[in-house]
Amino acid sequence: MTWIRTIPMEDADEHLRKMMEAQRAMYPIEYASSVSPGGDSIVASHTLLPDVLFHIFGAFGAMMSPDLPLNRAQHEMIATMVSATNDCFY
Repeated sequence: MTWIRTIPMEDADEHLRKMMEAQRAMYPIEYASSVSPGGDSIVASHTLLPDVLFHIFGAFGAMMSPDLPLNRAQHEMIATMVSATNDCFY
């Protein structure tokens, strides 16, 4: 659950919807369904700034592209090691 105000998709204006759809389209298919039943997510915490949301999460989508020379397992291993090195709790 985020502790800041977020904009649910049903209340999103056209620009926010467009930015959400564009960044989601860049993600690998494994990310198509939400793991958070309530819709709470790090992405939702950026709904007040749609352009920022697109650029931050669009960059992640580009880095996870299946067109890159690394396979999905290698991408995930790098992400895991970066998170561990940075002492991320998630």
